[in-house]
Amino acid sequence: MPNSLLFIPDISGFTEFVQNTEIEHSRHVIAELLEVLINANTQDLLLAEIEGDALFFYRENYTPSQEQLLAQFENMFTAFYSHLKILEKNRVCSCSACATAPKLQLKIVAHSGSVQFIDVHNTHKPFGEAVIVAHRLLKNSINSDNYVLISGELADGIGLSSDYKSMLFQFESGQDTYDSKEIQYHFAQIVITNLKLKSFQEPKHIMFNCPPNLVFEKQFPVSASELLEKITNYKYRHDWVDGVDEFIYDEDEVTRLGTEHTCVINGKHLDFITVSKKGKPGQIVYGELTKSVPIADEVYQFYILTPIDGQNCVLTLEVFWRSKSPIKKLLMTFFGKPSFKKSAKKGLEALLVFSQKK
Repeated sequence: MPNSLLFIPDISGFTEFVQNTEIEHSRHVIAELLEVLINANTQDLLLAEIEGDALFFYRENYTPSQEQLLAQFENMFTAFYSHLKILEKNRVCSCSACATAPKLQLKIVAHSGSVQFIDVHNTHKPFGEAVIVAHRLLKNSINSDNYVLISGELADGIGLSSDYKSMLFQFESGQDTYDSKEIQYHFAQIVITNLKLKSFQEPKHIMFNCPPNLVFEKQFPVSASELLEKITNYKYRHDWVDGVDEFIYDEDEVTRLGTEHTCVINGKHLDFITVSKKGKPGQIVYGELTKSVPIADEVYQFYILTPIDGQNCVLTLEVFWRSKSPIKKLLMTFFGKPSFKKSAKKGLEALLVFSQKK
């Protein structure tokens, strides 16, 4: 029976990450990273299972070339660390999960062997000794959490020597004993600075040369970080924003600079993007920009949270708008401003009530 490829990317540091950070945001971060790894699959690998912090891929009756396998490794590591860089640079949330996400690492184990399959609930899953060996190789004696490991069987199949070296891969030989059986492998620790990370456009902090059109301030009997979660987690919007039929957003994404959501009001879609501006030391600033308001070119609203102590904070809401047309300026002054003022006051009162609920 021809050998099949077994391929397991595993996010290192997941257990500590979940135990020591906010559960919901850590779940979102891991889901994003797993999605990134799935999208980085260039070898037509099939996903057998998502195993918590790992992905179990396979390709039946297939052995890649040495070049193909190394390129697949590089593609996944590049995608993974490029996304971590986005999480780091565009972070809005101050929780431990979002703050420590850039410390996560990646290891990938690849093995080859004869594989049988079982079908459970319409799922075709690899089964047999080779699958057991591939998973056991995740528990090895390599003194790193950032590496690729190729089993001896697969290394022989693709002609990879234990002293293979390139700009990214510096392979060494290793071995471990499982159930009294010695298994050999080649491994290479990955140096992140040797990866060509994907570039991304960093959102700029918005600058204004005029005071806000509207300002509101209210004290909240909750911490600044807790209030920020109530504001930036869109699943809570129905609890304190009135008059919106639907909020459309990515439920598996942590809100950060550049993320988008849509408010549907009376069938009309208002599209928002997350932005920010510089605040004073110690302040947390979260902002939203929309260009969907008919009588304004741009409308910005910034939620500025100033901690008082660990259990209290002050929320300042600043609203700016820009209109080039004289007619739009008049409409915003006589119709838009009173409407924004009314809805903002109502929203802050509702947010105060909601923030005190457990």
